[in-house]
Amino acid sequence: MSAYDLILRGGTLVTADGPSEADLAVADGKIADVSPRLGGAAREEVDASGLHVFPGAIDAHAHFNEPGRTGWEGFAPGTRALAAGGMTAYVEMPLNAYPPTCDAESFDEKLALAKSYSLVDFALWGGIQPDNLDRLEELAERGVAGFKAFMSTTGTLDFQAADDLTLYEGIARAAELGLPVLVHAENKTITDSLAARAVGTLRTTARDYLNSRPVVAELEAIGRAILFAKETGCSLHIVHVSTGRGVALVAVARSEGVDVTCETCAHYLVLTEEDVEQLGAVAKCAPPLRPHQDLEELWERIFEHDIAFVTSDHSPCPPDMKASGDFFRAWGGISGCQSLLHVMLDEGHHTRSLPLEQVAALTSRNVADRFGFSGKGCLEVGADADLALVDLNLNFVLRTEDLFYRHKISPYVGLTFRGKVVRTVVRGTTVFRDGRIVSDPVGELIRPGRQTATMTSGQ
Repeated sequence: MSAYDLILRGGTLVTADGPSEADLAVADGKIADVSPRLGGAAREEVDASGLHVFPGAIDAHAHFNEPGRTGWEGFAPGTRALAAGGMTAYVEMPLNAYPPTCDAESFDEKLALAKSYSLVDFALWGGIQPDNLDRLEELAERGVAGFKAFMSTTGTLDFQAADDLTLYEGIARAAELGLPVLVHAENKTITDSLAARAVGTLRTTARDYLNSRPVVAELEAIGRAILFAKETGCSLHIVHVSTGRGVALVAVARSEGVDVTCETCAHYLVLTEEDVEQLGAVAKCAPPLRPHQDLEELWERIFEHDIAFVTSDHSPCPPDMKASGDFFRAWGGISGCQSLLHVMLDEGHHTRSLPLEQVAALTSRNVADRFGFSGKGCLEVGADADLALVDLNLNFVLRTEDLFYRHKISPYVGLTFRGKVVRTVVRGTTVFRDGRIVSDPVGELIRPGRQTATMTSGQ
């Protein structure tokens, strides 16, 4: 009789203390033992020698658009892409689903679809809009990980930006509920006015779009959100920060005792505004890609541990929505969840010597710690057996046909990556192996701790 369900033998485990060679055993979906030379037998044994075993990555920022816009993406193809990229969990945004996840009914509808089709585990963000502040408690009772608010105009008509009073009152209510608020921080007046001015004078190129979303719009909004969080005691998280100066505002506030963190995205760490002009709308996002200097400043902030984690902000759409000659009309989202971990391994570890344990923290452990995802993000006995097996010495060029998305669009196509995910394991079940999906959907809802953890210095 086998003592374990799975044993990985001879792999290099990437833990908070750094890489070390050890065997890892799995039983009943949990990590059952970790030892340099593990005894016993298992129903399946994997020779992991030459491979690095990471805690499964967690993408805290993904849009899979169900219900209502399955034609844009969907839980099935989106989570297959996650698994191919070493992701074992994600947190899905309240938009661009229709209806957006802003009350109990919409949560239940989305949850049913995610349970049916998600290959990996998931949590769900709820939304904050001007008309749903009285629905936040029911969302909290359903199990949302927190609440998302937009400080600028959104890409669809169904999810409205939060005016200052809505944001302030929403943040205050979230503080009472013990859940974090995430904000898309760009000043609506500045970005809307500059966009209207450009379109009104027929200036609709990629460069015109970039100019309509200046850094000052991001900085002002970050500062305003931090003030609201400070006054209410709310746990605040700033999504997709695109500049080192934005991260610096968060770092200063944290040093003053405000419970605030931030993320950046993989595309801000490897692409610049020059790529937007060269690639076109496939590289359009908001905030937009910035000059190379901003990219370098973000990496500096990563090495200084001022950025909590890195996400994909996977925001897909059908190809025709990227094809408009008017750059302002083209959909403003990047498809990239399959490449998040690969970007961090290639550009972070191989190019910039980012320690592997910091790669793991930025893509997994820090997400779990910040949002109270118990049992996730670590390679410890008793934790969920969420694993990404990586061959750090394997180079590959990302091809269109390698993508698992519904629409095979990505600004990363054609890039060479050093380090490749070869197997992904979700709570002990191998869902991806050697380029193929090998499991039915096994994803389950992650219910967060209601008291969010505050990241400590050095994480």
